[in-house]
Amino acid sequence: MTTLFLATTGGHLTQLSGLAERIPRDPDSLWVTHENEQSLSMLAGREVEYVPYVGVRDVRGVLRCLPHAHALLRRRGITRAVSTGSGIALGYLPYLAARGVACHYIESAARVGGPSMTGRILRRVPRVRTYTQYRHWSDAHWHYGGNGFDVYEPAPRQPRLGDRIRVVVTLGTATEFPFRRLVVPLSKTLAAGGDLEQATGLPVEVLWQTGGTPVGDLPLTATPFLPAADLWDALARADIVVSHAGGGSALANLAAGRFAIMVDRFARYGESNDDHQRELAQELAARGLVLHRDAGAVTVSDLLATLQTAVRRVAAPRAFELLP
Repeated sequence: MTTLFLATTGGHLTQLSGLAERIPRDPDSLWVTHENEQSLSMLAGREVEYVPYVGVRDVRGVLRCLPHAHALLRRRGITRAVSTGSGIALGYLPYLAARGVACHYIESAARVGGPSMTGRILRRVPRVRTYTQYRHWSDAHWHYGGNGFDVYEPAPRQPRLGDRIRVVVTLGTATEFPFRRLVVPLSKTLAAGGDLEQATGLPVEVLWQTGGTPVGDLPLTATPFLPAADLWDALARADIVVSHAGGGSALANLAAGRFAIMVDRFARYGESNDDHQRELAQELAARGLVLHRDAGAVTVSDLLATLQTAVRRVAAPRAFELLP
């Protein structure tokens, strides 16, 4: 028996990697995703086939997946497929389901209020089992199997600052959605001689993981993308983390034990294709796992307040339940 794990890079891949550890394993498995610094690092040591990127509402990209889905079925005898989306799931799951493969689509934990466009389409595809990570909108069509954030809980933290304050600002991997509303004011707060340095008397060292946000005109050194392992190491060493409210970034912050400030993107500013990030930030704040703030409203007091809380893993998280 062979399981296909299928996801777009970014938050979808991060979520699937975590959920895969809570799903009963088949003797053989294969991952299909896009190739970038994150996927090469995160999936090192696993069997992976990389395919061209499938973007948002990318019909041609979806159609390009079909020959590969056919080839995988013939060559590898796929018996089960599990995906967290997004568009890439449309290129594989309907085809595989029609040919008898047990297909499972797990809606992103970022979708707190209801399914994404991908989810709404796949819910209507025969023999594709669909899952929500929230009980409050589960129903006969959307099975609740668990939540990727259930494995984390807040814990007290004793701040121990060294000779400098290490800050990570992470904006995720989406290339089509810039987020300058966060970066521009924050670059002033975190600059040499800026408000944070003046408040603490310590120099501030910042890793700016900027994704697709253009920052060439700002006084900062950007690292648009970096391997997942390198980002995790930076997060684990950071004193303070400021993050966009993406599902993958949230999971990376939590896995590193960081209680981050989370700032949500809005569609009306061209920062996202909808406003689901606000729902996610509010959900994580209600769990006590993040401090939720609006872009442009992050203060020095907010930054320093995060030093009082850490995040730890629950000792024995329960399995994610797939339907038979």
